[in-house]
Amino acid sequence: MVVWGKRTAAAVLGLTGSLVLGSSAVWAIDVNLSSEEAHKALETGRVPIEKANSQEEVKKVLQQASLVTRVGADPETDPCGASAVLRTKRYRLEAFGRQEAAESKKRKTDVRMPEEFIQKVMDMPNMEIEVQLCGDDEYFAEGSVIELQQGSKRIKPIDTGKAERGRKNETNGPAFRSRFTAVFAYEQFDPNASSVFVVNLQDGKEIRIPAEFSKVK
Repeated sequence: MVVWGKRTAAAVLGLTGSLVLGSSAVWAIDVNLSSEEAHKALETGRVPIEKANSQEEVKKVLQQASLVTRVGADPETDPCGASAVLRTKRYRLEAFGRQEAAESKKRKTDVRMPEEFIQKVMDMPNMEIEVQLCGDDEYFAEGSVIELQQGSKRIKPIDTGKAERGRKNETNGPAFRSRFTAVFAYEQFDPNASSVFVVNLQDGKEIRIPAEFSKVK
């Protein structure tokens, strides 16, 4: 069995945001994971990719998994509806598992993430989200302001990324689609509560993305 070196593992840690979650159990966001739970999450992500025998099967696994931590619009039925992907601890660990499987197939030997990087995910104090939405011009999302509302509580992100330049939308609806990231501290919000992400655009438009945290892990 090969254990990734620090440099390779660090690169994968940075790439997990582009990978999707791999299972569909229903429970609240897990803020505190045990080592056993973390390794089970790795396995949950790893096994479906190990069993996939073609790129088409891998694609189907990822497509099937893509909705698990997404809140808001379902891209299958509303491709230009506003939504957000919640990059929880389990999200990142399962993404690690998928990467382990892919690297194992490539190298023809078992490849595993170093324990220190698994622990790093377990200790993460923040949850990153990726907001995806559509608008009428390619710069519509620039300067977007987001907050998380839970009842009367208003929670500001500790960091917000720059919105990407809008890409041409090939489906019905507004002409462009864009996305940006925001980071929220776990200690500031209730991981079990019904919530709403509220995005305010520079033109004054407000976009609301309902988020039922009790259905995300």
